[in-house]
Amino acid sequence: MKIKFIILLFVSIWLALIVRVFFLAVESNSYYARLSQQNTIKHEKIAPVRGEIVDAKNRPIAINKLGFKIELAPRLLTKKHKNEFEKEVAILTKLLPSLDREKIIKNYKKKDSFYNHNFIDVVQFIPYEEMMPVYSVLNLRENMKIVPAPKRYYPYKNIAAHMIGYVARANKKDINKNAVLELIGYTGKTGIEKYYNHYLQGTPGEREIKVNANNQEIEELMYKSPDEDRKLTLSMDIELQKYISSFFVGKVGAFVVMKVDGSILAAGSFPNYNLNIFVSGMSYNMYDKLSSSLDHPFTNKLTHGLYPPGSAIKPDLGLLYITEGLSRYSSVNCEGSVVIGGRTFRCWKKRGHKHTNITKAIRESCDVYFYEGSLLLGNKKMSKGLKRFGFGKKTGIDLPNEFIGVVPSRNWKRKKYNKSWNIGETVNMSIGQGDFLVTPLQIAQQTALLATGKLPTPHFAKLIGNKLYKNTFQDVLTAKEKKALPVIREAMYEVCNSPHGTAKMYLHSKIILAGKTGTAQVIGIKQNIKKRKLEHELSYYNRSHAWLTTYGPYKHPQYVVTVMIEHGGHGGHAAGKIVSDIYNKLLELGYIKK
Repeated sequence: MKIKFIILLFVSIWLALIVRVFFLAVESNSYYARLSQQNTIKHEKIAPVRGEIVDAKNRPIAINKLGFKIELAPRLLTKKHKNEFEKEVAILTKLLPSLDREKIIKNYKKKDSFYNHNFIDVVQFIPYEEMMPVYSVLNLRENMKIVPAPKRYYPYKNIAAHMIGYVARANKKDINKNAVLELIGYTGKTGIEKYYNHYLQGTPGEREIKVNANNQEIEELMYKSPDEDRKLTLSMDIELQKYISSFFVGKVGAFVVMKVDGSILAAGSFPNYNLNIFVSGMSYNMYDKLSSSLDHPFTNKLTHGLYPPGSAIKPDLGLLYITEGLSRYSSVNCEGSVVIGGRTFRCWKKRGHKHTNITKAIRESCDVYFYEGSLLLGNKKMSKGLKRFGFGKKTGIDLPNEFIGVVPSRNWKRKKYNKSWNIGETVNMSIGQGDFLVTPLQIAQQTALLATGKLPTPHFAKLIGNKLYKNTFQDVLTAKEKKALPVIREAMYEVCNSPHGTAKMYLHSKIILAGKTGTAQVIGIKQNIKKRKLEHELSYYNRSHAWLTTYGPYKHPQYVVTVMIEHGGHGGHAAGKIVSDIYNKLLELGYIKK
């Protein structure tokens, strides 16, 4: 019995060994083959070159400057290789004196570890002309790699800075949202660069290579090119942009030149800055100087600047008045002020405008007419109509994080302040004051609406690759409003052409225009003050914001030009010459056929 048990135990052990040998030799062969392949075959991602941005005439606006980055082999800081590391750093700083030794060491230590088998970036960018004299020497070094690395460059520097935007180093938050950025390193941070970042950055390529035990490349097994150099063509004319920007030296504000279909030829926010300083990073002193400025140079005032529209809103409210409350033929007697709810609301013209209908009210910007009209129409219909016209919502422009502004109403005030509405707020709203806030782009968009009857979506893109950007419109006007539009257009024509028009004396355009001025107060005027100070008598930051929004030619509208100058005072006085020169330039360049 014992002999049988021993034989059975012996046979069982051998069977177990045979099964294990079979499993290791046959069944696990594919598993260990895969492990072996991972040790000998390496996959590398190839960073795509960022696409260029060009203007409507194919002039480069954002390009890639040719250069190189420098990488060092990993684990050179071990005792065995430390001398090699010191030698590589010494050679780099000797041949390229502009390099910072301490920064090279810091960059290396940040990424070096026992588990890292990849070369480490120690210098992000060396210009082509600086690298070429020493390229052949450095490229032969075993522990060093010289890799092509284009750098974003903006040839026009500060021109259209807020619209174009810039690229900068991707942070952890950016990488978490877009894993490709870990390879590329840079991403669009603002403006068009950010909005179209996914398109411009392209998609990575890939290499499959065979390496030996020392991680040295033996053979390239597969190569897939990156999808790169994706071109973005804008509707912008950069030379027109440069011309208009010269008018804003020393001024704070924004402008936009837009076709009535929504295509933007030029747009600017001021003060601006040189885009190139953001690519490599700026000094703390420079950042503090820009960020602490009361003129907010970092803010894109076209889409993020919120201002009371002042009288620039009157054509829109006038359209609501004559289709909802007042007859186009009815008139209001303006004596220079009106008492509502125990408070005196004054017209800008002390002696008043006397009998005033809708045309005269817009032409001469009579406040009392709009005060009275607001009482008949009421806040609910006013705010509802203005939102339908595009206020209090995004225009849809291809720029990131656009602000919506504020169209004040009873519900809005209750939600924001938990307070009730009063009639004085309705009256203030009728002349674009109080809590009413808009962006310059919204004013331009509604001007296009009044010119054509349709609300366009503003945009900078003309061609995305070879694909034409499609213009889109919203049909927001009622049949009654469309029928009444000629009345508003005639009034806007008289603003720019009648001897009594608020813009007439400041314009010298060779094109017949229609438009509206606006002088938006930034401080309240106390009830006991009998005589107002003139704008030039006020301190700078107490002066009103100046608006002038126009379309032209009057009979066949093609373009909208809107200018807003912070603390510029009267709209016509501050912006009339600028607007006239813009239209004359459009005529000179052939955009408008006379």
